[in-house]
Amino acid sequence: MAKRAYVANYGSGNVSVIDIQTNTWITDISVGSEPRHTAITPDGKRAYVANFLSDTVSVIDIQTNTWIKDIPVVSGNRPDFVAITPDGKRAYVANFGNFSVSVIDIQTNTKVTDITVGAVPQTIAIPSDGKRAYVIREVDNVCPVIDIQTNTLITNVPIGSPYHNHAIITPNSKRAYVLNGGDGSGTVSVIDIQTNTKITDITVGSGPAQIAITPGGKRAYVANGGSTDVSVIDIQTNTKLTDITVGSTPVHVAITPNGKRALVVNRASDTVSVIDVQTNTWITDIPVGIGPRHTAITPDGKLAYVANFSSDNVSVIDVQTNTKLTDITVGSGPFHIAISFAKNGEL
Repeated sequence: MAKRAYVANYGSGNVSVIDIQTNTWITDISVGSEPRHTAITPDGKRAYVANFLSDTVSVIDIQTNTWIKDIPVVSGNRPDFVAITPDGKRAYVANFGNFSVSVIDIQTNTKVTDITVGAVPQTIAIPSDGKRAYVIREVDNVCPVIDIQTNTLITNVPIGSPYHNHAIITPNSKRAYVLNGGDGSGTVSVIDIQTNTKITDITVGSGPAQIAITPGGKRAYVANGGSTDVSVIDIQTNTKLTDITVGSTPVHVAITPNGKRALVVNRASDTVSVIDVQTNTWITDIPVGIGPRHTAITPDGKLAYVANFSSDNVSVIDVQTNTKLTDITVGSGPFHIAISFAKNGEL
């Protein structure tokens, strides 16, 4: 059971550690410059932090909450995102500024190789079967696919228009859903993972920013950052079921482990909207801090932690009562929160 939350503070170059049993700040761990994303290994022993401006990935020992080392990537790489394989053996780093993905050996904490994937790789999604990595590039109309066994680029799957920033993979590792923000109103490309071919494009709302799939793999929820709604996709039919009105500029959505609620972070209205997944209806808006941009839910589904970028704190939400319990002061510009291992491209 996870006991702590790790908050990457973009503005202060550190990671704040929160005790999720007492909802108190424990310590700050110095890492590189402008940490943007943190990934936790499946065994819960280490955290890997992508430091955007220092071209490194910091390694944290979770048992002692101490910095272990910084792993250099190529100068100018601008590491933006870390994805860890389900077996916990390798970390794949999206290098925003260098057209590459760096591969890190987790046992030795050394960089193994760099794989050229094309311009502006932003995030990476690895299926639960651990065979391939799907690279989401901000520009162009393709999704590069990496073979994890050989660390080679297999193919580029044609997708929708540019301004991609996220993809999610179904729990059965059969399909990937890629957000396309450059298609006017916005679309989601569906990729067949077995054949690495695009199945279809699904029209959603304006400026899709992030996507989450229910634990049972039946529906996907898309936060449309250019609007005030969340689009709901039926994964069996690859059709949009409905749009649910939420707050202003929804940028992140997380679904509770029991699949009953979706929590939507609304950056411009400083709220988290709660959606009933069974009925696809809005329940309430919960006020949080200023400029929220990310949330993480505890594995037991009882609490949610919201990173408030502009107020330098983390709001704690009781998921059962839909109320804010407290705000915890952290470093400057909290950007991302990690509590446990992220599967299938979860953010």
